[in-house]
Amino acid sequence: MTDKRKTPLETEEITAEMCSADVRLQALGQVPFFSMLKSAELQEINKLFKEQGFEPNETVYFEGDPADHLYVVAAGKVKLMRHTRSGKDVLLDLLEPGEYFGSLSPLPDETYTETAQARTTVCSLRIGKETFRSILANRPGIALRVLEITAGRLQAAHERVRQLSAFPVEHRIAFTLLTLAEKFGQPQKGRLLIQTPLSRDDLAEMTGTTTESASRTISQLQKAGLIETGRQWVAITDRERLEAILEEE
Repeated sequence: MTDKRKTPLETEEITAEMCSADVRLQALGQVPFFSMLKSAELQEINKLFKEQGFEPNETVYFEGDPADHLYVVAAGKVKLMRHTRSGKDVLLDLLEPGEYFGSLSPLPDETYTETAQARTTVCSLRIGKETFRSILANRPGIALRVLEITAGRLQAAHERVRQLSAFPVEHRIAFTLLTLAEKFGQPQKGRLLIQTPLSRDDLAEMTGTTTESASRTISQLQKAGLIETGRQWVAITDRERLEAILEEE
């Protein structure tokens, strides 16, 4: 029987010291369009980023605000959300160190298309749009990678919309859990633990359904032996059967 009073998740204490020079360079080196840079080049890029910390649940920016900065998570976790016309918040993504968010576009008068909020204590690095534009102008290799990554993100967004609009809740929950497992999955005791706090409210927001429907589906998947759950955590115990749900019409 799963003990729901304990969590298998690793806890992380974020402090100001976690945005040290080494942490900054490590985070920037994980950003896809900076990953090909040599150490000396990365150090030059690092000088252009300013540090900014956030407390849990503090908003980094709101959807509709002027999109004037690009951010990189150096320590902690950030969540991206979008407010729908029906009044619901949809959880778009959970970000960990080395991931970026905010504006990549050089276009003027652009606004953020989502709300960014600190999920934990966060140490972030930010760069202004004009400064980032100068990097792209002087380093064509980075500019090309940005274009490739933007195209990939657009394709992923289209797939997300297709999942939310065309499939039943069980399919969407399975797709979301497998996607999160690809990003946060950690093998543990014969299962794949999604190494980030994950509530049923979160899953409801990520799959465009109600908390009740998400809870009912999660309970069904657990009874079927496909997953295990506890307070704020989910582990996949039968990945093949969970993937088989995606093949069902």
